[in-house]
Amino acid sequence: MSPEEIEAHAQAAIDKGSASFAAAARMFDRQTRLSVVLLYAWCRHCDDVIDGQSLGSRTLQTDGEGLERLAGLMRETAAALDGAPDGPAFAGLALVASRHELAREDLYEHLEGFGMDVRGERYETLAQLLVYCHRVAGVVGLMMARIMGITDTPTLARAADLGLAFQLTNIARDIVDDAKAGRVYVPLDWIVEEGLSPDDLGDPAHAEAVARLRRRLVLAAEPYYASARAGIDRLPRRSALAIAAAHGIYRRIGLKLVADAAMPYNHRVSTTRGEKLVEFGRAATIAASPRLRRGEPPVPPSPFRQRAALR
Repeated sequence: MSPEEIEAHAQAAIDKGSASFAAAARMFDRQTRLSVVLLYAWCRHCDDVIDGQSLGSRTLQTDGEGLERLAGLMRETAAALDGAPDGPAFAGLALVASRHELAREDLYEHLEGFGMDVRGERYETLAQLLVYCHRVAGVVGLMMARIMGITDTPTLARAADLGLAFQLTNIARDIVDDAKAGRVYVPLDWIVEEGLSPDDLGDPAHAEAVARLRRRLVLAAEPYYASARAGIDRLPRRSALAIAAAHGIYRRIGLKLVADAAMPYNHRVSTTRGEKLVEFGRAATIAASPRLRRGEPPVPPSPFRQRAALR
């Protein structure tokens, strides 16, 4: 398979799998965009294999073979990194990993996040949930930042924060659908405080309580969005444009969830074309602004910072 075919496959994956991120990714310079899209395609492929999905569809397979599928992804990922990729997603991974010297441990940690899903893990506290969020999304932020040429730990930490914020937003948006599929990410202590059990989350009779839980998740994401915003000023201009757009689009989804708590029971919340255009305009202003690093927000706690402090 030629590099052009690999890239075309990856572009198709992002176009179908994430309209919001696909729109933001177009703002990168060509070489960065190609690498970002290749990494996304591998992440999307692994997610779909674990869930028995196609590009994020909500029909999950609960056939008990998740651990076997995860082991297969581990083998295929290792083979790709060793120069023997099988299939376009892994061929793309081989290209981007070699091009940007992506760390194996980051790729494997991302797969371990899927392992937490496969094992049906649930999270007693927000701190425990953040470990999951780091593995499935924060570590992707780290790899994306490295693709953009970032190497310093403080900025990498803020890139991981954006991944945490994105994942908290996704969890807030999908509380009901996930619960119906047997997956619960909301901290269990929050659920107990509402007088609910995990089985209650998919029941419209508990819409008001679920709305409060959704709001708590959206508010929990805010310090991570603020931290990530400070990191955007440290990116190359074109990358800052793309990431600021993604930041604004995903954060807006969370704000819409809070503004109309009943909406998610009827359909999956997303941003309109007009809303995306507004965020692109804001992103352009951010990317063009002077890089003044005054009054940066305090850094929120995160698994990445905890590990970096131990090194």
